[in-house]
Amino acid sequence: MDKQSPLPRLIATAAAGLFLLLACPAWGAHAYAQWGEPKYPAGFAHFDYVNAQAPKGGEIRLISGLARSNFDKFNPFTMRGSAPANLLELMFESLLTASMDETATGYGLLAESVDVAPDHLSATFVIRKEARFHNGKPVLAEDVKHSYETLISPQASPIYASAFAQIDKAVVLDARTIRFEFKRPDRDLPLVVGGIPVFSRDWGVVDGVRKPFDEVVMDTPIGSGPYTIGPVVFGRDISYVRDPNYWAADLNVNVGSYNFDTVTVRLYQDNTARLEALKAGQFDAMQFLSAGDWARRTQGRKFDSGELAKEEFHHLNPAGFQSYFLNTRRPLLQDARVRQALNLALDYEWLNKRLFFGSYKRVHGIFGNTQCQAQGAPQGQELALLEPFRKQLPAAVFEPIKLPPRTDLTEAGIRDNLRQAQQLLAEAGWKLDSKGVLRNAQNQPLVLELLDSNASSIRAVAPWMRNLEKLGITLEFRAVDYALYLQRTQQFDFDIATLNLGGLSHSPGQEYLDLFGTKSAATEGSYNFSGINQPAIDAVIQSMGEAQTHDAFLAACRALERIVLAEDVMVPQWYSDTFRVVYNAKQLAYQAPMPPYVTRFDVWAMTTWWHR
Repeated sequence: MDKQSPLPRLIATAAAGLFLLLACPAWGAHAYAQWGEPKYPAGFAHFDYVNAQAPKGGEIRLISGLARSNFDKFNPFTMRGSAPANLLELMFESLLTASMDETATGYGLLAESVDVAPDHLSATFVIRKEARFHNGKPVLAEDVKHSYETLISPQASPIYASAFAQIDKAVVLDARTIRFEFKRPDRDLPLVVGGIPVFSRDWGVVDGVRKPFDEVVMDTPIGSGPYTIGPVVFGRDISYVRDPNYWAADLNVNVGSYNFDTVTVRLYQDNTARLEALKAGQFDAMQFLSAGDWARRTQGRKFDSGELAKEEFHHLNPAGFQSYFLNTRRPLLQDARVRQALNLALDYEWLNKRLFFGSYKRVHGIFGNTQCQAQGAPQGQELALLEPFRKQLPAAVFEPIKLPPRTDLTEAGIRDNLRQAQQLLAEAGWKLDSKGVLRNAQNQPLVLELLDSNASSIRAVAPWMRNLEKLGITLEFRAVDYALYLQRTQQFDFDIATLNLGGLSHSPGQEYLDLFGTKSAATEGSYNFSGINQPAIDAVIQSMGEAQTHDAFLAACRALERIVLAEDVMVPQWYSDTFRVVYNAKQLAYQAPMPPYVTRFDVWAMTTWWHR
C-alpha cells in the first residue's frame, strides 16, 4: 500500500469532493453532478484551469511519489507485487473523469453520455464511437463489463470488491451501451461506476487462452489512455510515451492536457538521494514531504540562478487522517484505555515547533476541512442515527466531539497528559514492576512495535518513545523494506503502523466500508488497518449513501466520524494544506493558479503543465 495514496484513482474520481450546496440532484447527458449542477455545460470548450494553447512536446521527469524503490509488475489492480508509479493514471481511462476545480462531478470521457434513473437505482452509459484501446480495437460495453467483473473477482485486490459492493450487476444493452444496476439508491454510485478503470478483454490473453488475472503480471496493459509504456530500466525508472494515435486528444476534457511527449518517473532509495538528484538536474519537479528538507535544504546555485523555483501551492482538499494506526486485533491493544494512553503520550505541539518548523496542522478527525466534520455533541438527525446503537458504542460518541490531547495549554505541558495516561493504564490493570516496566495480570510487559518503511521517521517517533518509556511502555521502532512493509500491513501483521490515508473526498461514500466496515476488518488486503469492528459504522455508511437531502448526508458522515474517533484506534498525526514543490522553471510552465481540488501534485503536473 502506498502511504501517500492508499486508494485507487477510481475512488478519488468517484468522490472527488463535495460542498453540498443544494439538496436536489441534477445531471446532464454530458456529465453527472451528485449535488447541484455541473460547472461546465454541454459543449464546453475546455476546463478553465488549462492552457488550451499549451505546446506539445518535450519531457517531464518526475520522482516517484510511492514509498517503494522498485516495481515488479505492470498490473496495478492485483494484490501481490508493486506496479510502477503513475501507470494507472496515464494508461487507463474511465467512463467519466473529474475536473480539478469542482467537487462530486464527472464528465464524459469514454462515455459520451450518462443517464441516471430517477429512482437512482441505475446509471446507463453510452460509449463514444471513437474510443479506442492501444491495440486499435474499439472500447465496447463488453470491455467495461469485463473490467468491472474482473475487478470484483478474488483475483483482484479486495479494495475493488469493497468499493463496488453496492453495485448489483452490469448489463450490456448493445455494443456501446451499458447499464449498471444498484442494490439501493445512492447518489454517489453513478460516480463510482463512472470511475471504474476500463481495460481491454485482450489483456492477459495468450494464444487464445486467458490467464487468471492475478497471473497477468508483466503483460503490457491494454488501456485507452494517452500514454503507453516506453523505455524501462528496472530498479531505476520508467518512461511513458504519448500515443500518437490517442483517440481523445481533442476531446474537451483533454484540451490543454497531456502536453509532454514523454513522462519519466525515476526511483531513488532515500530522501537524500532524491534531493541531491534534484539539485543535479536529474529530474524536473519534486514535492517535499519533509518540513526539514524544505526549510533547510532547498538552496544552492541553481536556486540562486532561478533555474530551480521553490513554490507552495495551496489546495482546498480534505485534511485526511494521517495517523499511527493501532491494530486492535493485537491483544495488548484491545483495551481502549491503553490506546488512549498512547495518544496522550504524543506531544504534537513540541514536534511541530521543534522538528517541523511550525509548518503542519494537527489532524482532528477523518473529515477535517470538509462540511462533514463533526462539531460539538450530536443533535437532531445525527443523534437519531446513533441512538439505536447507544448500548454498543462508547459513551464518548454522545459527548462533544473528541479532539486530540494538547500540551500547549498549561505550563505543565506533557506532564499533565502523562498523569492522565498513568491513571488510564492503572484502571486497565497495568502496574509498574520494580524496574519501572508496566505489566498486566499475566505478567506481560507492555512492549509494542511501530512498523514503518522509512528509517528517517525515527526522528519524529523518538520523542513519543521517550514519553512512553516514562510510563513503563516500550515502543520499538522497526523500519523495513517497502515490500515487507506492504506484506505485513496487508496481512495486518503489526502493532502500530504509520499510514497516510490522505483526504479522500469532500463527498465520502462506500469507500469508507473498506476503511472501517465490519466485513473489511476480517479481510486481508483491505484498508481496515485498525481492525475496528463496529456494526453501527456499517449502518451510518449506508445512511450516507441513502441520504436524500443535504442535511441527512451531513448527519450520517458526522455520525461516522464520531464513532471512529470515540473508538480511539488512531493516534492522529499532522497534515499540510499546501504542496511544497521545487521545479525546473527554465524547462516547465503551468497555468496559474493551481485549481483548488488537485489531489496529487504529480498528476496535476503530468496532465496540465507543459515544456517551455
